[in-house]
Amino acid sequence: MISEERVSQEIRNRIKLSVYAYSYEFLAVSLVDDHAFDALAYSIDTTIKTGNEKMDKFFEEEFDPSTGMWIYSHPERHLIANIYKNYYEKVTND
Repeated sequence: MISEERVSQEIRNRIKLSVYAYSYEFLAVSLVDDHAFDALAYSIDTTIKTGNEKMDKFFEEEFDPSTGMWIYSHPERHLIANIYKNYYEKVTND
């Protein structure tokens, strides 16, 4: 059985990676270098069930760690955009 802590870390990693992909693909803003993006992308474990069936299915079926293009079909891209705006945009504009 996967620990609650591991599930929580997986959720955080998926969100962080989604924000990185969103900022790069839609805004041409690199929040991390390619190596850091790839390391995080390849650490994503799509077999972990997070309790969000829609997102679990998306990561199982659409996610590809070798690219960020999957962000275009992300079912909650508007929420990722909000996270970027609320937590990252100020940092990149300072």
